[in-house]
Amino acid sequence: MRIQVLTIFPELFGPFLATALLGRALERGHLAVQVHDLRTFTADRHRSVDDEPFGGGGGMVMAAPPWLAAVRGLSGGATPWRVMLSPQGRRLDDAKVRELAGRGDLLLLCGRYEGIDERVRQTVVDEEVSVGDFVVSGGELPAMLLIEAVSRQVPGVVQRTDSVERDSFRAGLLDFPHYTRPAEVEGLAVPEVLLSGDHAAIERWRELEALRRTLEKRPDLLATAPLSPAQARELARLRAAEPPAGLP
Repeated sequence: MRIQVLTIFPELFGPFLATALLGRALERGHLAVQVHDLRTFTADRHRSVDDEPFGGGGGMVMAAPPWLAAVRGLSGGATPWRVMLSPQGRRLDDAKVRELAGRGDLLLLCGRYEGIDERVRQTVVDEEVSVGDFVVSGGELPAMLLIEAVSRQVPGVVQRTDSVERDSFRAGLLDFPHYTRPAEVEGLAVPEVLLSGDHAAIERWRELEALRRTLEKRPDLLATAPLSPAQARELARLRAAEPPAGLP
């Protein structure tokens, strides 16, 4: 998996890419991330990347020529899937993350100021992606979120694949609660079933708790979650506020 990033602040990515899972994945060759400074693709001695907007208004707009030169220059050979980070794009979710991971080669465009000249989107962008209905000062933090999420789908980045398979949203549900030592914290004890050694009972408890959490926190997900008949029955009991059958 290769991910390239275009930004005017490449230094922001240094610590992010050198730390924890991403740092190890890059060292081991499971993932390649290249960060490019947009200013190296400018044609004037001031390395200008922005200008005043046509029509007036506050702020500056990132000019098209550096972006066009950069994207075309970095798209030689195998053309990457070109993604502009934008609050106007498709919202990033688990399905989109997996889709992008399947592309194998991404080029992320991180804008600043009032945005990027519209003609860049019209000519060299394959899609726009948003990380939420809010605005930040640039595309760098959204790009980092995307890189972090996509990288988890790449074989070898996360050592235990069952950890990724149980992530929230993977089966259409939120994740179940997690506990570790000590067994009691300020009067709150770990559920006994997790100490029982009964793996079948533990798995059932986790499945039920994932349903319960999703119903409580994100009931909207249940409309499209691929529930088994048993899960659908348990969900009906939860909705009716009845004790789930067979709960340890």
